[in-house]
Amino acid sequence: MASLKEVKSRIASVSSTQQITKAMKMVAAAKLRKAQDNIIKMRPYAKKLTEILQNVSAGNDGEIQNFYAETREIAHVLLVVVTSDKGLCGPFNSSVFKATEQLIRDKYQQVHEAGKLTVMPIGKRSLDYFTKRQFPTIKDHALLFGSLSFDNVRLAAEYAMEQYVEGTYDRIDLVYNEFKNVATQVLRTEQFLPVQPPEVQDETVNNSIDYIYEPSKSEIINDLIPKSLKIQFYKSLLESNAAEHGARMTAMDKATENAGELLKELKLTYNRTRQAAITTEILEIVAGAEALSNN
Repeated sequence: MASLKEVKSRIASVSSTQQITKAMKMVAAAKLRKAQDNIIKMRPYAKKLTEILQNVSAGNDGEIQNFYAETREIAHVLLVVVTSDKGLCGPFNSSVFKATEQLIRDKYQQVHEAGKLTVMPIGKRSLDYFTKRQFPTIKDHALLFGSLSFDNVRLAAEYAMEQYVEGTYDRIDLVYNEFKNVATQVLRTEQFLPVQPPEVQDETVNNSIDYIYEPSKSEIINDLIPKSLKIQFYKSLLESNAAEHGARMTAMDKATENAGELLKELKLTYNRTRQAAITTEILEIVAGAEALSNN
């Protein structure tokens, strides 16, 4: 049985840890509120813009060359893998890594074995993970979450888009966590480039939309497509940012509860140990008194 001093030391240690996890939960909750507001406001705009982009690309019929919708044989692949900068957020990061490895095994194994698969890590955890495993990486945009803004994210999106148009990569995918609620994150693997045509749910219905272009179709397409892609890229990072804070809040809440349960057990152990020590002392005193009376 542990001594009273050891149990008391453990109680103090667990209490200190519980205070830290409580504080981290409160900080995550405050950050989550702002991040959640940002992504909720962004979703309708991004969704509509992506829908217009897909319809315009599908209805182009080769009139205007759309470099971002050009499909090529997949020889070089870029994976944009989005994680957090810090840990203590449960399986948030590990689930992204598992999904990325599964994606490589299922779709890009031959490309990876040929050394033609590159990773653009966003988030320090992603950078550390793929650097340690000696993947070819693009490290210039890894720390975007330090100052997450559209202007900063735009540079990363433009780099990926330029590399696709120049033919450096034939396919670009995004892997990230989508925010659903505080306790739930949905893992997403999306094709970023080439631009996918809109999904036709019913072949008997013509879902194409006839747009009126002003000033001209070419100017609208050349301006709309890059803007839509940048918004899609930015939305993915906002989703991941909100999901991270939700995951960390949930993890710290669970850690605080576990610390409380452990404290109950330790205090019970402390009281039992203390009671045993008192009982032993009483028995020793009684035994000594009886020895003296017999003498």
